Amino acid sequence: MAPPHPTDRLQFREMTDADLDNMTALLGDPEVMRFYPAPKSRDEAASWIYWNCENYAEHGYGLWIVETHEGEFIGDCGLTWQQVNGAQKLEVGYRVRSDLHGQGYATEAAAACRDYAREDLAAKELIAIIHPDNRASERVAEKIGMHRIADDLGGNVPVRAVLSMQL
Repeated sequence: MAPPHPTDRLQFREMTDADLDNMTALLGDPEVMRFYPAPKSRDEAASWIYWNCENYAEHGYGLWIVETHEGEFIGDCGLTWQQVNGAQKLEVGYRVRSDLHGQGYATEAAAACRDYAREDLAAKELIAIIHPDNRASERVAEKIGMHRIADDLGGNVPVRAVLSMQL
């Protein structure tokens, strides 16, 4: 499947091994990863790319590279399947370079992925899993129409807020 349609400022494409430097910088940035257990190493960033390539092969989608129409790397955003309180749910996830926070890129990318889930995948529900203290990420989810429905209490992760919307 093709990635989401371009927005006014952004375009999407599949991750490749050529994105390792940008993904290492993004996933290794302590500010971007502040609400994750820890920033990721170069090897972990390579695994992230590999995981997304597996998602493209299995589902036709995953997290995509987000860049400007001029090709400037912004971050990643897309759709992945996640376990939430014992159920498989389609999640929209997004990360933007820390020097670009607050410029609306995450909201613009997440909205495009929401529309893709609705229109191209005919999904009925979309969720976002967000650390309860990550108010900026929660605001992005709210701006695209989500509201908090639960806390995810399972697995080896701390409690996470779950926001959802019907599509």
